[in-house]
Amino acid sequence: SISNMIYVSDYGFITPGENRGISSDYVKPSLVKRYLNLRFFPHGARNCYTLRSLVMGNKYLVRAAFYYGNYDGLGKPPVFDLYMGTSYWHEVSFSDAGAFNWMDIIVVAPDDYLQVCLVNKGMGNPFISGLDLRPLKNTLYPEVNATQSLVLVNSNRFHMGPTDGSVIRYPSDSHDRIWTTYNAIPNSTEISSTSVIQNNLRDVYDVPSSVMQNAATVNSSRIDFSWSPSDPSVNISSKYFFIFYFAELQNVRSNAVRQFDIIINNKTWNKQPYTPTFQVTDYFSGILHGMENYSVSLVATKNATLPPILNAMEMYLVKPITMVATDPGDARAMMAIQDDFGVIENWMGDPCTPKAFIWRGLNCSYPPAGASKIMALNLSSFGLVGAISTNFRDLKALQYLDLSSNDLSGPIPYNLLQRSQNGSLLLRVGDNANLCANGTACRSGRKKINGTLLVAIVVPIAAAFALFVIFLLLCQVLKGKAKRNTTGHEDKSALLENREFSYKELKHITNNFSQEIGKGGFGPVFLGYLENGNPVAVKVRSESSSQGGKEFLAEARHLTRIHHKNLVSLAGYCKDRNHLALVYEYMPEGNLQDHLRATSTCKPLSWEQRLQIALDAAQGLEYLHIACKPALIHRDVKSRNILLTTDLGAKIADFGLTKAFSDSETHITTEPAGTFAVITSVRRATCTALALSSWSSSRAMPRSYLLMTA
Repeated sequence: SISNMIYVSDYGFITPGENRGISSDYVKPSLVKRYLNLRFFPHGARNCYTLRSLVMGNKYLVRAAFYYGNYDGLGKPPVFDLYMGTSYWHEVSFSDAGAFNWMDIIVVAPDDYLQVCLVNKGMGNPFISGLDLRPLKNTLYPEVNATQSLVLVNSNRFHMGPTDGSVIRYPSDSHDRIWTTYNAIPNSTEISSTSVIQNNLRDVYDVPSSVMQNAATVNSSRIDFSWSPSDPSVNISSKYFFIFYFAELQNVRSNAVRQFDIIINNKTWNKQPYTPTFQVTDYFSGILHGMENYSVSLVATKNATLPPILNAMEMYLVKPITMVATDPGDARAMMAIQDDFGVIENWMGDPCTPKAFIWRGLNCSYPPAGASKIMALNLSSFGLVGAISTNFRDLKALQYLDLSSNDLSGPIPYNLLQRSQNGSLLLRVGDNANLCANGTACRSGRKKINGTLLVAIVVPIAAAFALFVIFLLLCQVLKGKAKRNTTGHEDKSALLENREFSYKELKHITNNFSQEIGKGGFGPVFLGYLENGNPVAVKVRSESSSQGGKEFLAEARHLTRIHHKNLVSLAGYCKDRNHLALVYEYMPEGNLQDHLRATSTCKPLSWEQRLQIALDAAQGLEYLHIACKPALIHRDVKSRNILLTTDLGAKIADFGLTKAFSDSETHITTEPAGTFAVITSVRRATCTALALSSWSSSRAMPRSYLLMTA
């Protein structure tokens, strides 16, 4: 403990690193317990602590403490860099093996956590002895905001108390700032008071009374002191923020005057002579631009009868936050994924920035303005075990995810399947033996069984299967007989091959019909997702549709009979009271018309792609015209009814407009919608498709060809 504060182990705040005690030669009775042990990092370029459960937008004081103590027996303290998140904080170095070093930074939390990183720069293994986190009031240090922080320079937070090296911190300072004694003012003397020193109403630094109860003064007309920064990163463009604190501790007689000017590097900073207020803290602050040395003088004016005084001071380096961190949502998701899988690697600190420390397997975007986003994630052969983390869903910009060659098990999360199937995510999950791909149900692992048990299982199943086959044959005979005896009645048996949805299920699948993706004569079409994540297009009959239950069953009957790679498949239907709907497979690339017109959402097609689409569509039509018995004609072939898969494979849609016929028929039944015709017209309005057909008197089915133009 220090100042009645209890310190806990860093377990849970960081994973890598090794604990080591300092050399016994450096253990002293006065040494506080926190400096007896340290954590050093022999592996990795960057190792980071994550301080969680913070309040985003609040201010915090973070302190890192270091004591080498020759823990490694080398007698050579390392030199390394310290980062706050993505921003450089300070270089850590030591004058000798027994030197202490501590560094403060005041920051605004950009999220609900902060990360303190130690970076190896090839000059010895980084280490750390302690880490402090102190919440601050948001009204304190108004110079600190989301775009800049304040770094305490060389521990330059001083009070002018006794020269015995006394330190003021918690509980005297409720914010646990460390105030050390400053004894570098030549020929100075100390004045003090036991009275409480009040803070003025405009105070934004909340300096404790114990700090202000002492002041340094001189027997001359001026106080002079100087200091120089030691950080090698400081240059002429660097900015320093200084605060000088004053409070009159003596009850000055009416005929006495304490009045002085504040001069830094020969520049007077106060606009008018300054006089401290009795037993009230006041301050003077400003920004200094980077210089090698700073000379400060408090010079009494001509009217002064008393010398200047100084109670306390702070010197900070202003640190602009120029490097934008990874998108907060992406960063949180990656940390959750890291926790789920227990990945160590170099997965510490910000995932994308700085680029030199990007997490292994990540590919990020770095826009000119705004946060970096994770675009690709290659975790192939990462040794991942168990279920796929559901936190991948929070990587909104992710376009590529490779989880292959691991030991993953269970189902693929719904969101990943959904994005994979709609083409927004390229997902690779191969070589995971226990993974249930494509939304299929997971099966338990196989178990060895003996021969007797195998016979006991197989024989009943075989017998049951034989009975089932006999039952199907009887049903077919009865079905044919029933069909011959019930001509003119609705035939619902064709629909039994597909899943029957209730209207309530459709509302759930389509999220209450929230996303309309098309509209036709039958009614609107909505995007939905089945329980296994497969996307579907749900065509719902509109109130204005003229198609009734009889026509609906006719369309469904046609679709259930047709199975071809170039024809849109039917996943199911709904005939729930007055609600009629068909559920098709979803075609993520939309229709051909939009691609030929090169709308804002579709890329222009190459001639090679156009030729392949024409071939696919022709094969689909050929199947309808020749392979189907009775043959079917699609009377509304147009580019809008040719839908495209993710890889731009073509499938014919809208079979509600098909026409059934056979060679033996002498007239056309009107049960299905449509008329018998040959498509020969050119759609000049869109210049998208041309159907060419030949027709013979033998009524053989014509072959159709599609020619796509720009």
